[in-house]
Amino acid sequence: MMGRTKKQLVNAEYLKEIERTRRDLCDLISTKQCAPIMLRLAWHDAGTYDAKTNSGGPNGSIRNEHELRHKANSGLKIAVELCEEVKANHPKITYADLYQLAGVVAVEVTGGPTIHFVPGRMDCADSPDEGRLPDANRGAEHLREIFYRMGLSDKDIVALSGGHTLGKAHKDRSGFKGPWTKEPFKFDNSYFIELLKGEQWGLLKLPTDKVLIEDPRFRPFVELYAKDEEAFFKDYAESHKKLSELGFTPPTTNSLGMITKATLGVVVTLTVIILSYLYEVNKQG
Repeated sequence: MMGRTKKQLVNAEYLKEIERTRRDLCDLISTKQCAPIMLRLAWHDAGTYDAKTNSGGPNGSIRNEHELRHKANSGLKIAVELCEEVKANHPKITYADLYQLAGVVAVEVTGGPTIHFVPGRMDCADSPDEGRLPDANRGAEHLREIFYRMGLSDKDIVALSGGHTLGKAHKDRSGFKGPWTKEPFKFDNSYFIELLKGEQWGLLKLPTDKVLIEDPRFRPFVELYAKDEEAFFKDYAESHKKLSELGFTPPTTNSLGMITKATLGVVVTLTVIILSYLYEVNKQG
């Protein structure tokens, strides 16, 4: 991908730095109560991915002034600046890893599912053209066009939409105002419960929210997640991980030459076969 730095070295020291960064993010997000905007930052950095051209995606480019000025990213400069506080203490961490780790931590500290995080993303100096992120005023086909371009599915669309259980919309950023749920700092399945209730509680419903119950292919997932929070957490964790790794090939080994589980299994099997053969030879001799 053009504009990327050389491949990020993921060794034992980098993994330790990731854990130190995770702790600092946990403290920051809990203290500042900024989980919703951190999650939005991670989503928007990743959500520009185009599977056909292998461009965009979770590469840290959202920090570029040009990309921050995109209409869909209004207000995210706050999150970028908050992350700079953490980056200053952990300069070895790439911005790409930092932003995605911030999104993972934002979900976890607010009571959401644990999301498996694999580091090693590279930063990119180039930003994609505007228009790759969802427009809240559009309908179902628009959502599919945006998410299918990334290589995601209808289930991913609905599961990720459940992240709106956190936070609220701001008039000066999106043209909409208000929270989606009664507890905007708690990650649970209440977004789907409120969707099925309709307008009776006066909570926010964007056009892209409403299509989830109007579209016959989306609605079954809404109904499932409204009645089964465990199913939502499972699917959300899987979809979030996919989004955070678009265009990224996780490393299978680190620089210390650690063997992957798959490779280890092959080695063990071959060793058993060889030892068995030697045993039979010695026995016959």
